[in-house]
Amino acid sequence: MQAAHGERDPWLDALQAARLLAVDPHGLGGVRVHAGHGPVRDAWLTLLQTLLPASTPMRRLPLSISDDRLLGGLDLAATLHAGRPVVQRGLLAEADRGVIVAAMAERMSEQMAARLCAALDCGEVVLEREGLHDRSRARVAVVALDESTEGDDPPPARLLERLAFRLDLGSLSPVALQGVLDSRPDEDGLSADTEQARQHLRHVRVPDEAIEALCNTALALGIESLRAPVLALRAACAAAALDAREVIDADDLALAARLVLAPRATQWPAPMEPDDASQQQDPEDDAADASQPQEPEPAEPQTEAAAPPSQPGSESAAQSEDRPPPPQADASDDQPEGELTPEMLDALVLEAARAAIPEGLLQQLRAGQAMRQTRGRSGGRAGAVRSSRQRGRPVGSRAGMPRDGARLAVIDTLRAAAPWQRLRAEANLKSATHSGPASASIPRATGARLQAPPKAPPRVQVRASDFRVMRRQERSQTTTVFAIDASGSSALHRLAEAKGAVELLLAECYVRRDQVAVVAFRGRGAEVLLAPTRSLARARRELSGLPGGGGTPLSQGIDSAAALAQAMALKGGTPIVVLLTDGKANVAHDGTGGRAQALADAREAAQRLRLAGHACLLIDTSTRPSADAEDLARRMGAAYIPLPQADAVSMSRSVQAATRAALGSAG
Repeated sequence: MQAAHGERDPWLDALQAARLLAVDPHGLGGVRVHAGHGPVRDAWLTLLQTLLPASTPMRRLPLSISDDRLLGGLDLAATLHAGRPVVQRGLLAEADRGVIVAAMAERMSEQMAARLCAALDCGEVVLEREGLHDRSRARVAVVALDESTEGDDPPPARLLERLAFRLDLGSLSPVALQGVLDSRPDEDGLSADTEQARQHLRHVRVPDEAIEALCNTALALGIESLRAPVLALRAACAAAALDAREVIDADDLALAARLVLAPRATQWPAPMEPDDASQQQDPEDDAADASQPQEPEPAEPQTEAAAPPSQPGSESAAQSEDRPPPPQADASDDQPEGELTPEMLDALVLEAARAAIPEGLLQQLRAGQAMRQTRGRSGGRAGAVRSSRQRGRPVGSRAGMPRDGARLAVIDTLRAAAPWQRLRAEANLKSATHSGPASASIPRATGARLQAPPKAPPRVQVRASDFRVMRRQERSQTTTVFAIDASGSSALHRLAEAKGAVELLLAECYVRRDQVAVVAFRGRGAEVLLAPTRSLARARRELSGLPGGGGTPLSQGIDSAAALAQAMALKGGTPIVVLLTDGKANVAHDGTGGRAQALADAREAAQRLRLAGHACLLIDTSTRPSADAEDLARRMGAAYIPLPQADAVSMSRSVQAATRAALGSAG
């Protein structure tokens, strides 16, 4: 299998990744396939299933799966029928030596991702709860189907870290691949080649230089996780096994770097130093040619046997057959087919990874860093999802009594009581035997005593310790508080755009049931122009009458927005403060003029807002990125977005991205 170093072909990469994953599914962990539902993704899944052995289990993982179905648990019906605990196998144990297909992985919860990661790391599922002790093998690979669009959260990072490949098939057109999708692969031939590669995989040897080359490449690409070079090494071994080779070579390493390391890159590789491998591949640099012009002359007599290649006589051919080939060192400098030095191997693998970095990947990573700064800011506070006793989505149960509005979880209560039925029945029988017939006699009014009939033991004996109450989670209401700079320095060309952004967000609030509030500051103070509302007509009416001009009381605007956000947080909501300003304060908190005091008051207000812990976003509305606005965002702990030429649509998208980052992947 040769690695292509030229233009990247996403479908070719997908086919190569499928073959490598079929050879070593459990060692490579799996693959993330970023594509919507369609013929391209279905064709790739069909190919993977064709490459795997016929007996390989392939299970679908629904998002709403419970822990009992995923990990295993107590089979309540069988336990009540048998009178003893009966363990039910989970989905991970059923998929042992197989593949788990997780649809809509971008919506996967962190809890489910943690359970999949534990199975990928340990290769087994340990069940120790509800009086059960069971250990099952779960050597699985995960195919995470990512259907996220621009601005959506990706699948959990802990899961992606353990998957070797990251494929992007969303840009492939079914029309362009119509011939490939319609053709049926040679199932028997592909399966036979893959099966031979699996048998040959255990005989593949790994040189120390290969490990060093992959680690150096990962370091140059800014990859911090040690799992990445390990997965790349497993991919290189699988590539060598497909070609029936016992030692991995440079092509295998280049392919592994292109498929495994390049999609994980967080920085561009630094340019090579003069003493790096690139200098060894070329005969001499221009500077070396100028300083040492006579170096090539003494090298000619050393290769005298191979000097006259233009003479096709038998004498030169005989000499080349009798003596060992002297130009081995020169061949290693000219081409990577022979003995490669570690420096040349590092350069070859790094260049393959550099050429495979997707266009715009690093720019997207840098742009997403500002959005991720607010993630988790509301830890320990009322967030997007909060616990509730009576309303919300059920998320399991807990031990407790059904009081104060908590509802009894009947099935979980029976499940907790089922393992103890035999012991409780024996205890009741002993207590009935020790009590004697006198305890069962019933006094009559006439003084006679009659023997009462023995009571039949209850079919299911439930104790207070068995009670389970339902746990629920409900989504708290999100309120976006806009603090708009309506002063003369920025409002004349930004106020209309801010109004448009608020109206666009209000249109989406009808779907999400969120609220929007507007605080405007200008002149000598700030005022709440629009209280938290979802009414689009009211918002338009209030915003249309907002005038512009006057000074910039920035500190009062920040304090007013913070007070409104704090009031919403006390009601159980999730406030997000969006400040639209150029950062040029000229009115102090007490209403007096003076830029120095006004800037100092604004910085103190920004620090107070940061201590409040609300998610914040600062949109710089100046014509050029302002240092004052950036410093203010840093003091607020807010994501800083300079939008010197923004319109209402771009502002709305930025606020939506900040909202998703602040709320995380909850729900």
